[in-house]
Amino acid sequence: MAAVATAAVPGLTPTAVSSAPDDPADFDAALLLDSEGKRWRVRSPRHAEASARLETEFLVLRAFAPGIRAELPFLMPTVAGTVRQGQLSTFVYSHLAGATRSLDDLSSGSPAVAREIGAALAAIHDLPRSIVSNADLPSYTPNEFRQRRLNELDQAATTGKIPPLLLRRWEHAMEDVSLWRFNPCVVHGDLHEDNLLVDGDRVTAVTGWTDLRIGDPADDMAWLVASNEQDFVNAVLDHYTSNRRDVPDAHLLRRAALSAEFALAQYLVKGLAAGNQDMIDEAESMLATLADDVAEHGGQPISVEPLPQPVAAPEPGAEQATADADAPTATPAVPAAPALPASPANGTAPAVTKVTPLPMEPVPGAAPAEDAAAEFRAVPAVHVTPIPRETEADAPTAVAQPVADMGTAEDTPADADAEPDAGSTADIPEASDAAEAGENAEAAVPAANDTSTQSIAITQPDSTVQPDSAAKPGSGENTSTTAITVVDTTSG
Repeated sequence: MAAVATAAVPGLTPTAVSSAPDDPADFDAALLLDSEGKRWRVRSPRHAEASARLETEFLVLRAFAPGIRAELPFLMPTVAGTVRQGQLSTFVYSHLAGATRSLDDLSSGSPAVAREIGAALAAIHDLPRSIVSNADLPSYTPNEFRQRRLNELDQAATTGKIPPLLLRRWEHAMEDVSLWRFNPCVVHGDLHEDNLLVDGDRVTAVTGWTDLRIGDPADDMAWLVASNEQDFVNAVLDHYTSNRRDVPDAHLLRRAALSAEFALAQYLVKGLAAGNQDMIDEAESMLATLADDVAEHGGQPISVEPLPQPVAAPEPGAEQATADADAPTATPAVPAAPALPASPANGTAPAVTKVTPLPMEPVPGAAPAEDAAAEFRAVPAVHVTPIPRETEADAPTAVAQPVADMGTAEDTPADADAEPDAGSTADIPEASDAAEAGENAEAAVPAANDTSTQSIAITQPDSTVQPDSAAKPGSGENTSTTAITVVDTTSG
């Protein structure tokens, strides 16, 4: 590292070298002390992507003019030199005072630390947007940023290593449009405790400017919500709000919590892309821990609308009990015909069936009606007595015979194929002539000794009754006719 630094900065003579904290997956870093007592920081990328990030940061730092730097409450790195080795570029920076601290140390520090962090965040987010546009860096509207997150979620889901609970939780939050109503601003993009240099109670410098963009300010808050000290988070947010020119939106911390959780999925995808098994194992372990915490405690709120809970399957018998409780207790005035013919074999009892003549389509081959009213001609009142059911071996052959004064086949009831039940009387509407109906009222009641019978032909809508066809009553073959006993009320 010392030799590389010497090549990058002419005249630099290193006298001491020490390690420097950095992202070990992406960079090798060191602190140098030269012969004049000055300190330098060296960052060397491990792969092409990390090298591209350093080159982007170099462009960003050049965009910060001296006038802009002077207004910031902290210092920024300055690139002293660079050297290219193959496809990778190593950068040397002037040293900045201060040291990094853990999040626990920061949260347990004095209230002045929270005030300094809040002021630093506000200063970054209030930077002029021209810094980003002049450097040709990314800029996102709220909807574009949300869609970008959804695309990253789809990519993470294809790995098959994200717990389903977290996938549902994150997808619900990303599709909650009301969560993503914010004013885009300049965002550091990679802010966390390792990029803050602190000296005493002061934030002296902010480093790691590789992901500068215009986007969601909540991304710079994600590392804060990982702290278990809510008082510290609230204090930082209060000072941040008081120092911002624009009032932060109400859902800032919700999106920050979402960003903190989703960073684990991004870390997993990054490890898979690099083929780093240690990163993959670490990411899977952290994701499993997060999923357990969410399942047990619900996790931090990351959306405005609550996540719908899965509907539990009903207990056995509960659905039937509910249906029985809701079933009507009153008996219908006209019960429907049973699905199966009433017989001892299927355990069904005879039921009362009311036969009502319905208009039907003309049957091919049948004589046409004399006039339009003939289609709706009423059938004389009859007394229907069911024929006792016989066994299949002894069942007689029923031959359909025409019924006198029955009119054409159009007068046959459509639902007459339902077998009448024992002891029931089917009420058929009488003739339309009211006077004649009054005179024949007594004749409509059959005498006790009147046992004359006739067969009523039952015609299905699209079939013609064959007089010579025989079918067993009540059998599965009997689909077109039903033999019933009719008391002729027109005879003396």
